[in-house]
Amino acid sequence: MTPLLEFLLRQGDNTLVLGHRMSEWCGIAPALEEDIALTNTALDLIGQTQLWLAYAAEVEDAGRSANDLAFLRDPYDFRNLLMLEAPNADFGRTLMRQFLFDAFQVPWLTALSGSSDPRIAEIAAKSVKEALYHLDRSSGTVIALGDGTEESQSRMQAALDYLWPYTGEMFADDATDAAMADTGIAPMPSAMQSAWQVKTEEVLAKACLTRPDSSFAQSGGRTGRRHTEHLGHMLATMQTLQRSYPGAVW
Repeated sequence: MTPLLEFLLRQGDNTLVLGHRMSEWCGIAPALEEDIALTNTALDLIGQTQLWLAYAAEVEDAGRSANDLAFLRDPYDFRNLLMLEAPNADFGRTLMRQFLFDAFQVPWLTALSGSSDPRIAEIAAKSVKEALYHLDRSSGTVIALGDGTEESQSRMQAALDYLWPYTGEMFADDATDAAMADTGIAPMPSAMQSAWQVKTEEVLAKACLTRPDSSFAQSGGRTGRRHTEHLGHMLATMQTLQRSYPGAVW
């Protein structure tokens, strides 16, 4: 697998997996407004997935489409961050995960908008407009719930404690990242950590939440070496139609 293909799969798999997780709230969110907002976020993410995986399929040049890459790969072929495949659990964890990812995506996509690869720059420029809205909404919700009732504050702190060990993977540079940086396609993910820390510290302070005092970082998702058991269960649901009726089209 070429570094460019690996890079594109990482982008598309992140938005695909998180988009599916967000879609799981459709029809069951705690309020109608939230139901619509979460569903719209999911649609934005799946739309971004289509762009990333369509380009990945072209680069791979193996006769596969974006749909094939989404619905006909096994768990260890995926290159998403481990944090994104974690179960939704409750509304608090869902929004905390969204915020932690959004705080990374905004500076990341902003940087990719200047990529030496015109196609990547175009996708990023389109996607960052949606990511800015997602960040505004997720950070506002985290603040409202963290600085809310005793129950909501407790749930948000529990969500932060659970998700924090997964955040370090976003900034773990490897050979693929180095290859992208060398060609001017993308910066090193670690270059985004400072901006991410500033944003997360600002929001967590307003939300009256305590950042966990741990530097331990789960890893393996971006390289496909290790995924949680949750990804397999999620893909079994997400891929069942295409796996049951190969080649089916609408």
